[in-house]
Amino acid sequence: MVDQFGRTIEYLRLSVTDLCNYRCIYCMGEQGVQKLSHHDILSVEDIIEIAKEASQCGIRKVRITGGEPLVRRGVLQICEGISALDGIHELCMTTNGTLLPQYAADLRKAGVHRLNISIDTLNAEKFRRISRVGTLDDVLKGMEAAEDAGFTNTKLNTVLIGGINDDEIGDFVALTKDRPLEVRFIELMPIGECAQWDTSRFVDAQAVLDACPDLREVKAEGVTKMYRMPGHTGSVGLIRAMSLPFCQSCNRLRVTADGKLKPCLHSSSEIPIKGLHGQELQAALQRGIRLKPARHHMEDHSSDSVRDMNQIGG
Repeated sequence: MVDQFGRTIEYLRLSVTDLCNYRCIYCMGEQGVQKLSHHDILSVEDIIEIAKEASQCGIRKVRITGGEPLVRRGVLQICEGISALDGIHELCMTTNGTLLPQYAADLRKAGVHRLNISIDTLNAEKFRRISRVGTLDDVLKGMEAAEDAGFTNTKLNTVLIGGINDDEIGDFVALTKDRPLEVRFIELMPIGECAQWDTSRFVDAQAVLDACPDLREVKAEGVTKMYRMPGHTGSVGLIRAMSLPFCQSCNRLRVTADGKLKPCLHSSSEIPIKGLHGQELQAALQRGIRLKPARHHMEDHSSDSVRDMNQIGG
């Protein structure tokens, strides 16, 4: 389906929980979040039906997110149900990787095509500082489990944070030398916990090109600017939502774990869809596409979203 600005909307990010086994400093408070009641969150059946009706509106790619999606009871059933839908051509998941030793093989069997693994530092001490409760070793074991399970073209998501991990750019790029990974550097956005941080924490992704001047741009589809180091097997992606907004080519919708449709990550606009079925649900999804704004407005270094990232879906 095409929105009012001529963008073909074909990508749905489905949050299955706002809970996480981490407490990352830019994502949620130190005490975590207040757990939603069973009645308040979308059921397994709700989530699969939303994906089904979305496919009737032209959605072809679904990403399962959280919070941390692998802490959600029934996550394998959700993946199986969505992957079985005729209209869905690609099913992906974003995870912090810690539970992949337990789930990776089953996720492959359930129809997940590709994984994005969040990892913001390669330094164990800094990892603890950023995640508050996690260990770097757990994520590294998760990456290994994903590879052992047969996942390919895995993407590593690294949020650039000034004064914390921007000195590790070269180390992350080095991961692409002999492995077919895509390391994606993501500009920190002023939303939720980090909205009031000092501006020095918000690093322009140009810093990656400055640190690694041998990177060469390569052609790629989507909103990520892609680069490759000569002689490297893998690639490097830059997601520059702050410095070079890509709203004109944004093709996605988001659904929160409590059943709110968000036409834009940085908009306060939300459409309740929990409890809707069939044509009524499909009509709400179509309305969300029509209401998708032309662009976000973060020129003043603020987001209009009233939720933290874990409550929206990363």
